[in-house]
This record gives sequence, C-alpha cells and structure tokens, in this order.
Amino acid sequence: MKTLMINEANLPEAAELLRAGELVAVPTETVYGLACSGLDESAVEAVYEVKGRPAVKPLSLMVPDAGSMDRYCEDIPAQARALAERFWPGPLTIVMKAKDCVPDIVRAGGKTVGLRCPDHALTLRLLQEAGVPFAAPSANPSGEPSPKTAGDVARYFDGKIAAIVDGGPCGLGTESTLLDMSRTPYHVLRQGALPEETIASALAEDLTLIGITGPSGSGKTSALREIAQQGGLVLDCDEVYHELLDTDIGLLKELDTAFPGTVTDGRLNRRALGRIVFSDHDALAQLNAITHRHVMNEVERRLRGWAMQGETLAAVDAIELLSSGLGDRCTATVAVLADRETRIGRIMARDGLSREDAERRVNAQREDAYFVEHCDYSLYNNGDQSSFLTKFKELLKEIRHE
Repeated sequence: MKTLMINEANLPEAAELLRAGELVAVPTETVYGLACSGLDESAVEAVYEVKGRPAVKPLSLMVPDAGSMDRYCEDIPAQARALAERFWPGPLTIVMKAKDCVPDIVRAGGKTVGLRCPDHALTLRLLQEAGVPFAAPSANPSGEPSPKTAGDVARYFDGKIAAIVDGGPCGLGTESTLLDMSRTPYHVLRQGALPEETIASALAEDLTLIGITGPSGSGKTSALREIAQQGGLVLDCDEVYHELLDTDIGLLKELDTAFPGTVTDGRLNRRALGRIVFSDHDALAQLNAITHRHVMNEVERRLRGWAMQGETLAAVDAIELLSSGLGDRCTATVAVLADRETRIGRIMARDGLSREDAERRVNAQREDAYFVEHCDYSLYNNGDQSSFLTKFKELLKEIRHE
C-alpha cells in the first residue's frame, strides 16, 4: 500500500478514503490521530490492528461541533454542553453514555463513548466533508511516543495506512484531557493538555451561586436552610475564615508578617489582633484584604469540588459579601433584612446578650439602605417564616430561570 501525503488542496480525497473505510492520519492541536470512520466496524478493527491497541481499550470519536453530542450520546448533562461551549474546539474529550448507533467495538463493550472536537482547521473541515465521526486514537504504535508531525506518522505507518493529512506540527504535543461525565462525580480519566483545575473552574462558574447577606439578626439562616434543602451547598464565610485559621499556614504567616506578635506557636491571638486593627482604619483595611483573599480562594476551591460532583446550586453567606468582592462572583445577591426590634430580639435570644449589648451591635452595622442599593434583591424576614419562605422560594425560581 502506498501512503498518500494529503494537504489542503486535495483534502476531499481524504474524505473519500475515510468514507470508504480506509485509515487516514489527521492533525489536531495536540498530536496526530489515526482516523477512520467511527461508524464502520471493519475500519475500527483495522485501527486496533495497525496500532497494536488492546481491544479492551475504548476509542473516542472526533466530531465537528457540540451538536454532535445529541447524535451519539444520551442523558447528556447540561454541564457537558457548557464545557463544550467553553472548550471546543479544544483538547477536551468528554465521556458520556453512548447511543446504540456507536459500534460496540468503539466502546470496547462498554456503555460510554468519548467525544472530542479537535482545534485544527483542516481536520474540522475534513470531518464536515466526510460526514462521519472519526475514531482516532493517537497515530503511533501502542507504547511509542505520540506523533507531533506528519513525518513522525510516516515513520510509524508509511505503507500501512491509506493517507496522512499534513497539517504541520502540532502545537501542544500532549493528548487531550479525558473527562468522564457519564456519572457523578465527574472524573478525569487522563490528564492531558487541559488542566483539571481549569475544567473544574469552568464548571464552578456555571453554578447558580446565590450570595446571601444582610445585618446580624436579619434571619439569613432561614434562606440558607432553604437552599440546603433544595440540595445546594451552603458556605458560611465566617466559618470558612475560622477554619482557615486552623489549617492555612500561609494565612497565619501573612497575618504574623503584617501584624507582628499576633501569631504565637501557630495560633492567632485574636485579642492582640483586635487591639491593633479596631483602633486603626488602615490596619483594619489591611487585615480585610488579607482575609478576604484567603477566604475567596477557599470558597472557590470548595465550589470547584462541588461542581465536579455534578451539582448546580450553591450559596455563600457573608456580611462582607459586597465589600469583599465575593458578590461580583455570584449569580445573584440577596439581602435578607428585618426591622430593628426584630433584629435586637433575635440577637438577644441567639447570643444571650443584654438588650444594651444587642442594640450596640445593631448600631454598629450598616443601614438597610446600603444592602438594598447594592444587592440584586432584598427580602424582609420580620418573623412570619411561612410568608418569607414562600417569597424566597419564588425568588430562587426566578434566579434559576425555572
């Protein structure tokens, strides 16, 4: 067999070969792939044979666009469509439940198939012209280095395959990242050119993230409890901060450097820190800058983990939601408010304070007008829980576009 070298001018010839069941090496942004029609069982058998690939290892399908998901997969999670919109064409292979039209040999007897849309103009055009998905593992014998040029492929397979499409050297030189989204939690099966943290961050950005804020005693807990009952993750930023004081060595080092003498034997002396910052506006601003950054980083880390579980709803509870910048990260911010007497009564009952101390705490906090002005929504929770929860549930539906 003579292996043809194909370029852009005679690309239709490669499409004809693929439709006829021949093997054609194609370029991608990662490495060259050994392609055949992914719907032709005999052609797929030839790929396994030429590569020396174990039959127990499934193949992925190259597709021209995200719309191909519906042709070859079922039970497609919305998050998979979001990742395809973000990263396709690109070095991400998404594994989902396969439809029966995907040959058993491609799936290696399993029930899933990986889809990938390569970021290479010639191969995308070839996919369109051929009109079939490509089963296309890397174009190298199993165990050998992945090819980055048409010449590399020729050294492996010259005379053994029908053609090589010369698309120049591959830019990345590393295989695509393989992400299993056929079940939860989502799992990276092979770390490739697209980092797992980048994928998790993209999923986290697509979470419906509700920012809950408001002054002390306003009744935010009712709203947060409702989000938890709807399956959402609830993150209390104050709790996160106090956990970080026990676990985040970097945070303690920054505090010790900024405020000498406040950290002893790896523990923060809150009284010593308070004496410094509560009498010095600039010192307090410096403290907030440090703590807000660490809390936001930890919140993002937990949101990434939550999103990789396949979840879609989360909430953050923070009095300083707006000033910390975390509110900008939220899908929507909701201020939970209550009248002064209700708040005083709740603080007295909750914290065991005298009326005088409760009033002092209320007087030290921002006015309702601040929250109303800066939040997307505001709701009053003056004691009628049934009425408040009804309004809050309706608000959640609006935010989630249900």
